[in-house]
Amino acid sequence: MEELMNYYQVPREQWQGFYTNGRMSLTQSELDNIKSLNDRISMQDVEDVYIPLCHLIQLYMQAFESVTLTKGLFLHRYVKTPPFIIGIAGSVAVGKSTTARLLQHLLAKLFPRKSVQLITTDGFLLPNKVLIERKILDRKGFPESYDMAKLIEFLNRVKSGEKNIQIPTYSHEVYDIVENQFQTIHQPDILIVEGINTLQLPANQQIYVSDFFDFSIYVDAHPVLIEKWYLERFESLLDSAFRKPNNYYYKFAIGNREDALKMAQQTWEKINLKNLKEYILPTRNRADIILHKTKNHEIDQLYLKKY
Repeated sequence: MEELMNYYQVPREQWQGFYTNGRMSLTQSELDNIKSLNDRISMQDVEDVYIPLCHLIQLYMQAFESVTLTKGLFLHRYVKTPPFIIGIAGSVAVGKSTTARLLQHLLAKLFPRKSVQLITTDGFLLPNKVLIERKILDRKGFPESYDMAKLIEFLNRVKSGEKNIQIPTYSHEVYDIVENQFQTIHQPDILIVEGINTLQLPANQQIYVSDFFDFSIYVDAHPVLIEKWYLERFESLLDSAFRKPNNYYYKFAIGNREDALKMAQQTWEKINLKNLKEYILPTRNRADIILHKTKNHEIDQLYLKKY
């Protein structure tokens, strides 16, 4: 990974020593349930990387609450602390979902009296029928395939403290938005927003999605490694879809495996790699912290933004 301006580069060995005052209980069974398909993460990773990261987030939250208090003192009124929103970005198959679920679990343990909720921006993808109408189904995952205005509206409603906000649900099994199925977000204290587009360009010229974030994370790895993980995950999806006729991957699972893998390779090169290079990777330097992965999803370096 090339040297990044405006970041402290911290080797894992140094990072793990920054916070040794406490341990958040986590069982191997809980970790196995948190892991995404084909992702690799160990209890040692939790202890070395993620517990210090949670401590850093706690410090950011304390500063955030202090700023809110200062605003109230200036305005001579009580100002309620809005939800603390964490954005997690990175390529397809890099392990964002595992990072998001693990942080949700650990932060819920660290703050047992706070509500820690999680969404993915997949729910703001346009339905397949709309993508087909606009002739951009092959651009799924690119900026134009999302309803970014709706995502920004949702984040504004969360920050404003609204109750029971419903957002669409996306299913990877059917590869589409599920009609009449919603996820309800109810006044979280901490909201984690995970998706490839969380640090991308605005839906208009005034507001960025990242404007609503109080802390942001980019999960990074070399594209060659991500490609390997993507293809491994694809094979695992075929194995699990073999007896599920309604699964999007069923038609590939029952067909010629070599042809299916060739199709996945082409999808990576023409869609996911292109999206990574043109739209996702350029947003990396907007993150407060970058988690850099090497072989087997091991985090070897962390980059903390200086200012």
